[in-house]
Amino acid sequence: MKVLVVQLNPIVGDLDGNTNKILKSIENGRKKKVDIIIFPELTICGYPPDDLVYHRSFIDAMELHLESIAKASKGLVVIVGLARRTLSEGEKHLHNSAAIIYDQHVIGFQDKCLLPTYDVFDERRYFEPGEGVRIWNIRGKKIGVIICEDIWQHAGYVSYTRYKRDPILALKPLKPDLLLNLTASPYQFQKPDIRVSVCAKAAKTLNCPVILCCQVGANGPLIFDGYSIHVNEKGELIHLAKGFHEDEMLVDLTACVCSCPFRYNMMNNLLEALVLGVKDYFFKLGFKKACLGISGGIDSALVSYIATKALGKENVIGIGMPSRFTREISRSDGRELAKNLGIAYKEISIEKPFESFLKLLEPHFFHKEKDVTEENLQSRIRGMILMALSNKHGYIVLSTGNKSELALGYSTLYGDMCGGLGVIADVTKTQVYNLCRYINEKEEKTIILKSIIERPPSAELKLDQIDLDSLPEYGVIDNLLEGYVENYLSIGEVAEKYGIPNELVIDLVQRIHAAEYKRRQGPPILRISKKSFGVGCYYPLVQGWL
Repeated sequence: MKVLVVQLNPIVGDLDGNTNKILKSIENGRKKKVDIIIFPELTICGYPPDDLVYHRSFIDAMELHLESIAKASKGLVVIVGLARRTLSEGEKHLHNSAAIIYDQHVIGFQDKCLLPTYDVFDERRYFEPGEGVRIWNIRGKKIGVIICEDIWQHAGYVSYTRYKRDPILALKPLKPDLLLNLTASPYQFQKPDIRVSVCAKAAKTLNCPVILCCQVGANGPLIFDGYSIHVNEKGELIHLAKGFHEDEMLVDLTACVCSCPFRYNMMNNLLEALVLGVKDYFFKLGFKKACLGISGGIDSALVSYIATKALGKENVIGIGMPSRFTREISRSDGRELAKNLGIAYKEISIEKPFESFLKLLEPHFFHKEKDVTEENLQSRIRGMILMALSNKHGYIVLSTGNKSELALGYSTLYGDMCGGLGVIADVTKTQVYNLCRYINEKEEKTIILKSIIERPPSAELKLDQIDLDSLPEYGVIDNLLEGYVENYLSIGEVAEKYGIPNELVIDLVQRIHAAEYKRRQGPPILRISKKSFGVGCYYPLVQGWL
């Protein structure tokens, strides 16, 4: 039996475009004389469709597209994901389903049994869980079909839930010859190979091969890395699709194939995820050009590189906006960075508007001492300049703030937080440094200047300012984020695990919660971590926990 695993990059809601991709792959499968073609979860509409599924016309259109897919399946078995109306009584009116099509006929549906409602997932908001699993007799083989979460429970990797049933154990007495899993599993740093372990656990329990077909591409904040998988009945990895690219993986279950390793470079994967996130955000929304403020610092240097790789150097414009506090090395490093990347660079001084604002506001400040107010004025002037250029020329402003700063509110509302996309807002400062060093290694030349990497980070909003004037070491902040935000450790546990004074942990946690109102008003964030402040981490705006 030959199975074509089609790893697609759909656009959410583009039913015509997604269906055309499906039809093209069906024709490719026919040419390759395969028996089964499998697509990812919710392929027809793209994942996640969110509240689009509440529109009746959206579901109606999906059903029509399913009919056109069925008509194209002559002589083939096609398994494709979609949202469909439930015919049984239940809390919700929809199922997250896999349509099983055989020779131009939809012979049935397998509905997703376990609906994740944690982290970035909210499927119980929309869907009714399936009633159970079954065997599909196809080409003389007994085949099980499940969807994403249905395979994770059995592997024991999900700590947020205690489902009452395990679809893998429910399939075991039915003795399937093959298990197929349709999934839309988002990328997470350091975790691209965890799906192999998940599939291996199911394969060993069922004593049959497992094929997982994963969505690829970015749909807003969520990035899907692909890496579709085939493991044999022993749980050994036999085939692996490309990461971060569409792919068609041909699996011949009758062929004798040796196992293969899953090799990947964590830094390269992280970089690829961010580049794909920017690329798909622009392409799928019809945007082309980006602008960003280039300060001569490390954050804007990293975002400039990512944008250049995603959009092409001709579509990225860097704007230097020096003030009276900007050091000459920052200006020269910004110019040199733009030259290294080959992007356009303009310098617009903010000195005159800053002076005008100071004079305008002086009588209203009642002769109070200068403080963070004057610092934030500079950041907001820069934000206005970037947004004005965006409006006039059709650029999308890329925000350059990192996760460590965003966590503690070390950012300015309507200033450096303005923009259409937070490119590295889920990347810690430690990761920023590691990525910049890796970029120079990868490119085998200096793209990001040594002085940018080694110079102490500074907002340069007052004389001789550095970030450590207002923040602890970034390594401390990043450890706190790992412990408190990602793993929900208590203050005492964080202090003990990372060797941080208890009083400092309390202070930083208070700052994290106090900054929630800022984060809610920032741009969308590309999610690459276990817990992103963009999606998957929701703290109350008003709370009295600490």
